[in-house]
Amino acid sequence: MRKNEAVAMGIKAAMRRAACVMTMACLPILSAARAETVLFRNATIHTVSGATIENGQVLIRDDRILEVGEKLKNAKDRADRIVRLKGAHLYPGLVASTSTLGLVEVNALRQTRDYSEVGSYTPDVFSWVSVNPDSELIPVARANGISHFLAVPTGGTVPGVSGLMATEGWTVESMAVRRLAALHVRWPSMSVSSSSSRSPSAQDKQRRERVQKIDEFFNQAEAYVRARRAAPKGRFQNVPAWEPMAPFLAGKSPIVIHANELRVIKSAVEWAAARGYRNIVIAGGRDAWRAAGLLAKNKVSVIYEATFDQPARDTDPYNIQFKAPEILREAGVKVAISMGTGSFGTSNVRNLPYAAAQSVAHGLPGAEAVRAITLHPAQILGVADRLGSIEPGKEATFIAASGDILDLRTNVKRMWIAGEEVSLESRHTRLYEKYKARPVAK
Repeated sequence: MRKNEAVAMGIKAAMRRAACVMTMACLPILSAARAETVLFRNATIHTVSGATIENGQVLIRDDRILEVGEKLKNAKDRADRIVRLKGAHLYPGLVASTSTLGLVEVNALRQTRDYSEVGSYTPDVFSWVSVNPDSELIPVARANGISHFLAVPTGGTVPGVSGLMATEGWTVESMAVRRLAALHVRWPSMSVSSSSSRSPSAQDKQRRERVQKIDEFFNQAEAYVRARRAAPKGRFQNVPAWEPMAPFLAGKSPIVIHANELRVIKSAVEWAAARGYRNIVIAGGRDAWRAAGLLAKNKVSVIYEATFDQPARDTDPYNIQFKAPEILREAGVKVAISMGTGSFGTSNVRNLPYAAAQSVAHGLPGAEAVRAITLHPAQILGVADRLGSIEPGKEATFIAASGDILDLRTNVKRMWIAGEEVSLESRHTRLYEKYKARPVAK
C-alpha cells in the first residue's frame, strides 16, 4: 500500500513539474501572440477630444493607441496587421454612466434582481461583485456601442460603491475597470405634502432628521479616516465597513448624489459645499436645469437621466427635459447623459445614443452630445486617462459605425475593447437569424 502511494506521489510530482515546464514554455509564445501592432485605415475618426479626421488612421499596439492622424508616417511598415474600415465612422466606446446592467435581468423575477442590500447605510457593499457576466442584456447593450457601464447599487440612503465595468469578459474580475468608481448617496425628499396625515411642521422635522443622519454618518467616516491616519503604523485595527470611504472623502473618487427635485438638488449641493466636498456629482437631475447657476458655481457635474421623463410641472415647457442638457452646458456644467437605473434604464441602455440625440434636436451641439456619452462620463468617473476619446496613450477601445452614432439609422458594425475585437452577437441577432430561416407554410 505504501509502495503504491509512493509511486502515485512520484507520478503526481512529475506531472506537476511537466505542467510547470509547459506553462513556462508557453508564456513567451502567449506574450508574442499578444504583442501586435495594428493599423486601422480609411475611417472617419471622431476623436471627441479634438477635431474629426476624415479618412484617418489609428495605430495601436496591444491595448494602447500609439498614433492618430490623417497619414501616419511608415504606418504600413510598422503594422503587423491592417484593418480596413472602408469609410466607417470610428468613435470611442460609449459609457453608460449610471446603470443596473448586469444586476437585474427580469425585474418581475426576484431571483434575477441583485442591486440592493438590507440596511440604509452600507458603504461596504461593492456592486461590481454582483454583476452577472452571462446577462443577456449586456451583449444587447454592447451591440449598440456601449463598451462600459457603471454598475450602481440602489436602496437605502448610502447603498454602496459602484464599479465601472466593461461589457466584455468571462468573469466580473476581468470586466472590472475601476472597482471603487463612485460612492452613492440617495438624498431624502425635501417636499412637504398637504395630503399627508402628518402636519407640515412634523414633516419638516422628519426631513431635517434625515439630513442630520447623513451628516452623522459622514462625521463618523471622517473621524475613522483621521484616526487611521494618526495611528502608528501597524497599530490601527481596520473596520471593513468604513475602509471604502477614504478615497471619496479625500476627493479622489466622486460622491454621486441621486437627486431629481429642485429642493433636493439644492439641499445636496449646499450640504456638500458646507462639508468642503469638491468631487460631487448629481445623478438623475430632472430639475437640474433650474439650479444650473448653483451647480456651475460649485463645479458640480450632472449625470442627466431624465431625457424621456415627462415635465414635472404643468407650467414647464413640453420639451424642457430635452432642452435641459443644453441649459446646463451653457451655464458651465459638465453633463453626462444616461438612461438611469431600474428595470427601464437597464433594458433600454442600448438606446443611450438616442437620448443624446434627442437633446441635439433641442439645442445641444452634436459634438457635446457625443462627449456626454463618451468623454464626460470618463472624466466624471476618473478614467479619462484611458477611456472616452481616441488619442495616443489611451486604451484602444472604439466602435466602427456605419454613420453618425446619434442617427437612429446608424448601425454599429464592429467593436474593440482594450485592443481586442469583441462579438456583437446578442439574443436579438440570434432570434433574428432563427426566425429569418423559419419554415414557410405551403
